[in-house]
Amino acid sequence: MLLETLFAAADIGRLHDIARVFVRHGFGDLVRRSGLGRLLHRAGRALHLEVAPPSDLAPAERMRLVLEDLGPTFVKLGQLLASRHDLLPPDWIDAFSNLHANVRAVPFEELQQQLEEDLEAPTDAAFADFTRQHLAAGSIAQVHRARLADGREVAVKIRRPRIEEVVAADLRLLGRLAELLESEVAELRRFRPKRIVRQFARTIRAELDFNVEARNTQRIAENMGSVPELVVPTVVESYTRERLLVMSYLDGLSAARWIRGERPEHLRPEQLARLGAEVVLKMVFEDGLYHADPHPGNVLFLSGDRLGLLDFGMVGRLGDSRRREFVALLLAAIDRQEAAIVDILLDWSEDGEAATEGLSQDCAAFLDHYHSVPLSELDVAAMLGDIATIVRENGLILPSDVALLIKVFVTLDGLGRALDPSFDLAARVEPLARDLMQRAWSPRELFNRGLGDLRTLAFRLPGDLRTLTRRLRRGSFALDLRLRHLEDFGHQLERSANRMTMGMVTAALIIGTSILLTLDAGPRLLGLPVMGLLGFVSSILLGLWLLWSIVRSGRR
Repeated sequence: MLLETLFAAADIGRLHDIARVFVRHGFGDLVRRSGLGRLLHRAGRALHLEVAPPSDLAPAERMRLVLEDLGPTFVKLGQLLASRHDLLPPDWIDAFSNLHANVRAVPFEELQQQLEEDLEAPTDAAFADFTRQHLAAGSIAQVHRARLADGREVAVKIRRPRIEEVVAADLRLLGRLAELLESEVAELRRFRPKRIVRQFARTIRAELDFNVEARNTQRIAENMGSVPELVVPTVVESYTRERLLVMSYLDGLSAARWIRGERPEHLRPEQLARLGAEVVLKMVFEDGLYHADPHPGNVLFLSGDRLGLLDFGMVGRLGDSRRREFVALLLAAIDRQEAAIVDILLDWSEDGEAATEGLSQDCAAFLDHYHSVPLSELDVAAMLGDIATIVRENGLILPSDVALLIKVFVTLDGLGRALDPSFDLAARVEPLARDLMQRAWSPRELFNRGLGDLRTLAFRLPGDLRTLTRRLRRGSFALDLRLRHLEDFGHQLERSANRMTMGMVTAALIIGTSILLTLDAGPRLLGLPVMGLLGFVSSILLGLWLLWSIVRSGRR
């Protein structure tokens, strides 16, 4: 496919801006190697790929600046990449974790028309009181405070006007850039750019629909009903739309402000750290639906030693089997079971390749590092980070839900230690994990799972047999067996055969030319037969092409 077919004419201007930002921050070589420079030149867009001035910043920090310069969609992409400890080294994770969108708040006058369209009423009629000054402004929405006619204080989250059009255009462009990078830049191929963009597209489209966030908020509130110390905002359903979310207002101090030094005397940070850990661990190990972005700005300290959680646009989901696998990994690390860790990592990385011996050695070294560390001093975040490093260095890829869960644990551990330096996440994880595994392997649970599998098999088997019989009867049954190394060998054999054929053709031309050069018949040029000269020139060109193809293949 030609590069031009990847990009619509409307995208060229934005593509030029993206390439310019990359060049300005010292990534001109990446632009050149991906072919974007040639594409823009053919589209009539001049792009100077000269080397950028030397910078004291590391590549990860420069890439963070690139994403911030490119705007909200790219900042969100970087924040997603900050969860991929299995793909990026720690310095890149740290850089992307510090991404901030430099977003200007939208004046209320620009929001008012859209807000009243969604409310189907004037703002003054829908609310008893509405504060036009925003409480918070983000890349997708901004929040205002208001009061309903019944006296309830609410937070009104309004999506930015036309943000869906901007995101749709950026997603289209990102998809094409991912195809280009995966095909043209070999070093980036293992990062699966196309897969990352697909995952990102699903995530950001869900965040754009506030009905999804409302449902997430309500489900987590129901699941956490047994924990009275946790407060989740109540959604006002009659006001909530795709572009509008209205929920009860929580008046408290954010953990981010506490970390920055705002320390009221009545707060007990040690108890709040414990409560936060219990809440998140219950979501993960018991409910399978958890807040996927518990950064300090989304955590509120409320009166009465209560905790508030905000912003459920991004949640993680764990099925029963994945939950058991993650717990098994944690317990295998705590109990120092090397073989169990290797098996789980290989099961997760079904499309990755690794030498089992090298993976086993890395896991053994990892366990040796933590061998003498007592459970009370075990750093769960560091341990999960080391496991992600093992995955990355062995060319494996974690499932996206596991990568997101590792990020949540790292964030939880960091917040807990900021509130309480003696915070011990391992001591809280270990009993919950063991209890979950005991329940998962109890005779009753095994029987129920086996019965469920049998029901599924009995339900699907007749249909599968009918499909198989129909294909056999029609002669359309095919066995798709793919052996990657055998395919590569076949391609090499095909290329060798092609070269041998070309060599034989070249040799035949040389022999035929030699015979023609001895004949006196036909037109002559420089005293030699024209047909003989043409054959001689053709032989030279074919021979040079054959030699060049052999040399080029030897460089690959």
